Amino acid sequence: MARYNKIFAGPVSENLPQVQERLCAAAILPGTALVESGSSFAQAGAASNAKIYIAQENYLAMKGVDDAWSANDRIIGMEMLDEQFFNVRVPTGTNVTRGAALTTNAAGKFVLTATGNRIVAFAEEAFNNTSGADQLVRARAAKSALASA
Repeated sequence: MARYNKIFAGPVSENLPQVQERLCAAAILPGTALVESGSSFAQAGAASNAKIYIAQENYLAMKGVDDAWSANDRIIGMEMLDEQFFNVRVPTGTNVTRGAALTTNAAGKFVLTATGNRIVAFAEEAFNNTSGADQLVRARAAKSALASA
């Protein structure tokens, strides 16, 4: 079970993030990174250099953050702004510290950045994911992620 029940985490004084809607070719979990692939969204790959969107939970169908969007669904991708917080999905076994630089792995999940990899986001909380399942961790977009958009 997820630690949070929403992907967009605020601040409440901000308008909701800008979103894009596109079909997705495969099943996608909320909180993972998306990239544009033609007229669709695809899961971001390892250390992706493309513009990153965050998959929002399917609130229109009253589904939670652990319910995947089905393949060929119209999915909502939120544009990352550095003044907004997002709960992003990190795989089990990932020990995140506050301020840690994050990038994407091959499954579009957020992992610690290796030297030379693009920094997509910074962790806004510390969390050692020894839960045995992917978890959501609070993060904020890195300015470098916005510059390449």
